[in-house]
Amino acid sequence: MNQPNMRKYGVATRQRGMTTAGLIIMITFVGLFVYAGLRLTPAYLENYKVKNTIAAIEEEFSGTNSARREIIQAIEERWNIESINVISWKDVKVVKAANGWDVQANYVNTVPFIANIDFALTFRNEVLVVK
Repeated sequence: MNQPNMRKYGVATRQRGMTTAGLIIMITFVGLFVYAGLRLTPAYLENYKVKNTIAAIEEEFSGTNSARREIIQAIEERWNIESINVISWKDVKVVKAANGWDVQANYVNTVPFIANIDFALTFRNEVLVVK
């Protein structure tokens, strides 16, 4: 049966494709995800630098009999070089543990998204510097 005969007998043909409204909705939906990714990427990259600094502190001071002030000073120097602004070296907790120092750099980074909608990213970075 060919197309003209199908219409003649009242058989509906099946249409294919996407409507303009469907295309706009899909582009908007995908665009929101892309925009969210663009807004969140710098926050995750900065946390990567924080995590690397804390890991380097663990590697540098493990096995040494270092003081709390030395660890904090090393963090401060590294963060000044790396230009880390989301957390201050003053916010890092260096707590005496049974066999060394527990170094914690936990913080919340708030990233604006659209209008009054923000993303609140919680990062927890912790290492144990063993004496």
